[in-house]
Amino acid sequence: MDYLPLPGTAVEDLDTPAIIVDLDIAESNIKAMADFAKENGVSMRPHMKTGKSPFWARKLMDAGAIGVCAAKVGEAEILADGGIPEILIPNQVVGTTKIRRLFGVAARSNLTVAVDSHENVAELSEAAQAFGIELGVILEVETGMNRAGVEPGKVATTLAKAVDVAKGLRFDGVMGYEGGTVWTEGFKKRKADTLQTIDRLLAAADDIEFNGLEVRIISAGGTGSYDITGKVDRVTELQCGSYLFMDAKYMEVFGDHPHPFSTALTVLGTVTSRPVRGRAIADPGMKAVATDVGKPKAVGIEGLMVKGMSEEHCVMTTEGEAENLKIGDKITLLPMHSDTTIAQHDYYYCVRNGVLETIVELTGRGRFM
Repeated sequence: MDYLPLPGTAVEDLDTPAIIVDLDIAESNIKAMADFAKENGVSMRPHMKTGKSPFWARKLMDAGAIGVCAAKVGEAEILADGGIPEILIPNQVVGTTKIRRLFGVAARSNLTVAVDSHENVAELSEAAQAFGIELGVILEVETGMNRAGVEPGKVATTLAKAVDVAKGLRFDGVMGYEGGTVWTEGFKKRKADTLQTIDRLLAAADDIEFNGLEVRIISAGGTGSYDITGKVDRVTELQCGSYLFMDAKYMEVFGDHPHPFSTALTVLGTVTSRPVRGRAIADPGMKAVATDVGKPKAVGIEGLMVKGMSEEHCVMTTEGEAENLKIGDKITLLPMHSDTTIAQHDYYYCVRNGVLETIVELTGRGRFM
């Protein structure tokens, strides 16, 4: 059973480990990206693998987003349950069970899904006819990640034509993800690499349009490349998601490159042991803070550094100010990767001016099916 604190509780009185979101900063990040999109004539369709909740999706849409992305059908279901009217699943959905659930979402929200095979197009078309629901479809184009997606040229054009003539399906356009470049450090190289990947996406769109089909949507973009992809004239929408909270990795990637975002999400922990001078142990282990990109950073206390993480323990070195830490004191960790940290928690503890304002359930947690 979860024993949740009441609004008005001071941050230092919250039980730990807990995800803390500074609402002022998160809302500022949302506005900054919305302003950028408006200034550059591109739409926002933020990826909810970060927010994992209708709460954040509504905030993003209130700021002007045309819809959101959901990584999996499970995420799309909780967003549709929360009344989100426009959802793109930028992944392939295959198999009878998932496709049945897919059309359950399509019955409640305007839904679009990515494809990269004729087999998938056929099974989606069959289901669309059975359920009597038109389904939006975009082609995922392989832009250099060597992951999913069709190659630009004849392969992409042939598949686009297959979607266009498939009963129950609506061909909407193409998408790609420059995931191999969003963490490239140094703006000059990141820009060159990103534009190279986007050129592949635009080449696919050109070929498809040359063959008589309308490409209404050209969807791309990640937080690390937002101000590159978002300035490409033909890109119609951005799928960035991590900008909502940011993390230590993206702050490193941006380096000295000007940007309007700040870190809104941290993990609060409690010192549980001071076994010897120079060492402190806290309760957020790897189950509370993801380490897939590296160890989190201790913030707010001079001389405190994370040395290692195990499942339930964070081992830190202490010097100077940090040597004053006592058992029961609170510490703050900034994750290197927000998305994978978020996926391990049940709630966001949303604060303003150091006081709990609201608790948001992470309804998307575990929704990887």
